[in-house]
Amino acid sequence: MARSQLQVWTLAARPKTLPAAAAPVLIGTAMAHTGGGVHWLSAIAAMIGALLIQIGTNFANDYFDFKKGTDTGERLGPLRVTQSGLVTPEAMKRATMLVFALAILIGWYLVWRGGWPIVIIGLLSVLFGVLYTGGPFPLGYNGLGDLFVLIFFGPVAVGGTYYVQTLDINWAVIISGLAPGLFSVAILTVNNLRDLDSDRATGKRTLAVRFGRQFSIHEYNWSLLMACTVPIVLALFFHGRSLVMLAALTVIPSIAAMRKVAVVTGRDLNNCLAGTGRLLLVYSVIFALGWIL
Repeated sequence: MARSQLQVWTLAARPKTLPAAAAPVLIGTAMAHTGGGVHWLSAIAAMIGALLIQIGTNFANDYFDFKKGTDTGERLGPLRVTQSGLVTPEAMKRATMLVFALAILIGWYLVWRGGWPIVIIGLLSVLFGVLYTGGPFPLGYNGLGDLFVLIFFGPVAVGGTYYVQTLDINWAVIISGLAPGLFSVAILTVNNLRDLDSDRATGKRTLAVRFGRQFSIHEYNWSLLMACTVPIVLALFFHGRSLVMLAALTVIPSIAAMRKVAVVTGRDLNNCLAGTGRLLLVYSVIFALGWIL
């Protein structure tokens, strides 16, 4: 079936991964609401910038995985547009550079607002977005992708969002960032579980390849469980935020997701990946409302 250019580039952007970028901005903005007041222009710029960096990273993955020969016709994940011939490598490279350039352009306002901490966060986010699959030592190919995701989709994203609005930071914000980071690790773990055999064959040494399927199932389970304990910790140690514990109820659908990931293999894990993204989005909305109220 022929696809329009809009459909092709939407596929390349991988919209099911975008909750990982949006959720920490939502949480950081909710916490800014009670920590000095929301700065809406900064919040909107942070959201657009985060989404652009995520899309740019997805484009870079599409390009570099094709160039390294990791994407093949036997791929079980969603269609990769470069490997399938829908987009030329040169066009994908240009698109990656364009999206990251737009993210940097948005970032100039955030730098004006927040100063040098935002410069560091922005540059490192773009740099590691490229180095995730590009460069001589790609993080995703050497088992370091999980750590990158935990840090940059967690405390860095939540903390950066909060800081650029309030020009302040505190431990509650950093701790709260662990939850979206852990949910994002769970999303990545499902992705690596699905691609375990093909990654092993092409030399991509994710944690799933290094330590096996059972390790990854445990990683997925513990990532979700620990994420759901974060609001409980915050409610216990930061008084006046008891309603935020409602976000811990996300553990109920998380248990169902854990059971499914433990028995599902191959392409069926694509549904688990999308479902984990929805869990992150649900968690972040409940957390945000609980923190504000």
